[in-house]
Amino acid sequence: MAERVSIVGVPVDICQPDKLENEIMEILAKPGTKQIIFLSIWDLLKARRKGDFADCVKSADLIIPISKSILRAAAFLKKPVPVRYNPFNAVIQILSVLDSHFKTIYLLGSSKKTISKVEHNIKDTFPSLKVIGRYVGYYPKTSEADIIQAIFKAQPSLVLVSDGIREKNCWAYRRRNQFSSSTFLYYKDAFGIFSERVRRVDEKTFDKGLEFFAEIAHNPFKIFLILRLFFFSLTVVWYKLFKK
Repeated sequence: MAERVSIVGVPVDICQPDKLENEIMEILAKPGTKQIIFLSIWDLLKARRKGDFADCVKSADLIIPISKSILRAAAFLKKPVPVRYNPFNAVIQILSVLDSHFKTIYLLGSSKKTISKVEHNIKDTFPSLKVIGRYVGYYPKTSEADIIQAIFKAQPSLVLVSDGIREKNCWAYRRRNQFSSSTFLYYKDAFGIFSERVRRVDEKTFDKGLEFFAEIAHNPFKIFLILRLFFFSLTVVWYKLFKK
């Protein structure tokens, strides 16, 4: 099992790359609904507040940090430093694990055109990973029961959730008692990148922890998130001084 540490009150897992396959297989072997979460700095700040998202993170089976700020905070607080993953690379690694063990996947999200291309590309890249169902995002409320029933009956090893699912990580968490035995993973850009509709963040930019500036280039209003980063820094210092 991955080691779990608390960063300013939010759980984060330490999963070494060479242990990822075993971790994934252990999660798949558990009964019931499981969840893997990619945790950004913004998610961490949100998870500090009470609510479904905080509960969702705390109950997740694997919490993978994707922001360098989380690692810096862990080091500053003298805690074990987690391993940071590029989310799309992590998706590829997870699908490779599923492929090598002849597992199944269900696709949920995006548009009909995009999800069709995603299914085609996954089948080409991971020939032993069986796509056993798909449903588009932005669906009407009347369709939800059919989606849940389809996932319940199919019992896919993994449900990969992408854009078009408004509740994001909380979608699976709020419906966790309606599924049989599947693992859910939400990554907004997964289908966009698989279908070549969305460009991946440059590896060097990601490694330096500068992907936030790429987001600002696409949406200048995100510059105001710098204030939240400042608040996070103050919170980390407060924990260092007063929390033991």
